[in-house]
Amino acid sequence: MVIWKLKPAAIGNASSLAAAVIGLFSVMATWAWRRNPRHSRSTAAQLAEAAQTLARLVHRQWQDEAVLRQLFDPAPLPVLWADCPVPHLSDHRQLIGDPFTCRADALQELADAFRGLTRRRLVVLGPAGSGKTTLAVLLTLALLRDRDDAEPVPVLLSLASFDPARDSVHSWLRRQIAADYPVLTDTEAYGPSAITDLIAERRLLLMLDGLDERPQPGSDAVLATLNTTLDPQTPLVLTCRTADYTAAVATAGVLNAAAVIAPAPIRPEAALTLLRLATPPGPRQDSWCTLTQHVAREPEGAAAQALTRPMTVALARAVYADAQGEPEELGDTRRFPSAADVERHLLDALIPTLYERAYRQGPTTRRSWDPHHARQYLTFLAAGLESRGTNDLAWWHLYQWVPALSKPWRRAWAVAAVTLAALLTSARLATSEEISVWWGLLVNLAAASSTMSVSVVSSTLATRQWAATRPGLTKVICALAGTSTAIPMILLVNYFAHGHMPTAALVNFCSLGFALWLVLIGNGLPNPPRMPSRPHTHLVSRRHVRPRVIAIVMSVIATSEAVTVILTYAQHGAVSSAAVWGGAVIGATLGVSLATLGLVRVPVAVGEVTTSRSSVLADRQISLVSGAASALAVAVAFTTFSLVSADLQTMASVVYHVLLGLGPVGFTLALAAYSWPYYSLARLLLAARGRIPWRLQAFLADAHQLGILRQVGPVYQFRHARLQGHLAVQAQVPHPRALRMGLRLTANR
Repeated sequence: MVIWKLKPAAIGNASSLAAAVIGLFSVMATWAWRRNPRHSRSTAAQLAEAAQTLARLVHRQWQDEAVLRQLFDPAPLPVLWADCPVPHLSDHRQLIGDPFTCRADALQELADAFRGLTRRRLVVLGPAGSGKTTLAVLLTLALLRDRDDAEPVPVLLSLASFDPARDSVHSWLRRQIAADYPVLTDTEAYGPSAITDLIAERRLLLMLDGLDERPQPGSDAVLATLNTTLDPQTPLVLTCRTADYTAAVATAGVLNAAAVIAPAPIRPEAALTLLRLATPPGPRQDSWCTLTQHVAREPEGAAAQALTRPMTVALARAVYADAQGEPEELGDTRRFPSAADVERHLLDALIPTLYERAYRQGPTTRRSWDPHHARQYLTFLAAGLESRGTNDLAWWHLYQWVPALSKPWRRAWAVAAVTLAALLTSARLATSEEISVWWGLLVNLAAASSTMSVSVVSSTLATRQWAATRPGLTKVICALAGTSTAIPMILLVNYFAHGHMPTAALVNFCSLGFALWLVLIGNGLPNPPRMPSRPHTHLVSRRHVRPRVIAIVMSVIATSEAVTVILTYAQHGAVSSAAVWGGAVIGATLGVSLATLGLVRVPVAVGEVTTSRSSVLADRQISLVSGAASALAVAVAFTTFSLVSADLQTMASVVYHVLLGLGPVGFTLALAAYSWPYYSLARLLLAARGRIPWRLQAFLADAHQLGILRQVGPVYQFRHARLQGHLAVQAQVPHPRALRMGLRLTANR
């Protein structure tokens, strides 16, 4: 209707083109719907293969983690686990089965005790440092060691990221399992519903660690959600501190049909025997013997009481058995009058001991962090986690630690500033005789303002419940907001540059609005996502990469050439060589973009388990490729619409519109929809202030290798929650220099 109003002579060609496009779109939409794997289900054979693959991945993952934690070197601690003596925490005995009793160092006994439960549901309680997570790891390995095909696969997940107010249990489980084990999303191998069906058919043993990591009243809400959402027959293991679980049960009730167990204190003699076996033969064995004699003389002393906890035994091994310390100093009652003093001493000595030993072993290798700086970095990370009430160090949440990125309006200003800088940089590379430098600057400002408008509106709408249920309408509103902000300034530029405004108004409104909507529909709103992105695994296999790339590029070039010729003929009644070359350039650009996106979506390797570093690399790859594709798509949309108004006639104009046009806007908006840009900016800002190292992922990997951190999928945690709390308390102690200044001011007053 618009073309009919502006140029009635071209209505015939325009209607024919519209009919052809609509017809082709209908055919392709029907074909895509039928080919969409979401409209089918995984077969029984695919589910069986998925379960076998998951079992191998889980076993390899936690076997490696057990080696790093030295759980089997020389043997697990002989912790006795039995029914919890606290009343009213477990369900009826008829629903549970026989009393639960086992030793953590007897894996077969541990597996048999769990399999003897009627519904295989267990709650593991205990104070901090009592070995709850260690028991979950040992139980996982014990069940996988002799698992048959019909037995559910144990999957250990952290509950810290589960928010029952925003997520259902099933959607959270699907997202977490897909993030930790992306191979299960390979629809060609395991079908489109493998994870959903594994959960629904109770083929997974859900081992949920850290119910106490949810702040109150979050723990009782999680417990109530587990009771009301999960099938009571679903096998489940839940770990929590005793006090937190008692408080949650008082509100939400007990976990249905679950046995509740707690550890007995370790005998100091057994702990010392294990520590002597972990220490190489030599003079330090005499030091252990001296400590053993002291514990025998004073069974109620500080050292004896401290060695009854698994965490203290693990700390003593790291500080003394694997280093050069003298363990007999723990028997000094003047220096350590209580078990808490022994624990604080071991926590203080842990990080310097481990880093000094690593530095001595290889000061020229990658693991050459200075012990003092390493402690400062870990103290800052512990304080940040403690202030946020979590134990999970998720790299995609690091932007929340930077005030300039933590608020939506501040992020919007940051996105606009980055866009303006990119536009000004690209403007210096572009040349045009049509628009002066000043008009180009106005266009840049308009584009930056449109980016900021989209960011502000999307951040505002992200907090509304209706926006989450209407993502399509939300993206349209954001695109219109960005268009309405930039269009007046761009119209003035076109009026003074070309002397006409009605056609320019239509072209600019269509091009800018369509371009922004195209970026939003392809990448999502420019807000930090809740989880990092990962490659899709169902589009193309490696052996078909080359012919598929050629087919995509050639087909897109042919289509672009046809559309360009038709539009040019409809507008001018003839086809120029510039239009032919312009169509080829546009088609090649879009074809290479789509082919590159196809290369990103290759199947994940069978042996791949997501780690923090691999998830960073995957999100970076996807964000950069999507940003480049979005920049090209915006530039192509701008130039294609310009063809209709005869603004694009030469190759120089193509280069101009691509560089000086809205390409940087598309690139910035696309990057703002992924986690890696926010993480990178926050990492650089914090590293510049000396809070974290420049090579953060390398530092975290080394801390994991040393046993200071543990890794659960893409998330790092401090190996001991008490270590995190201990470092966080130290972070609040003022610097000695600041303390002296404060005392001086007080004296002056």
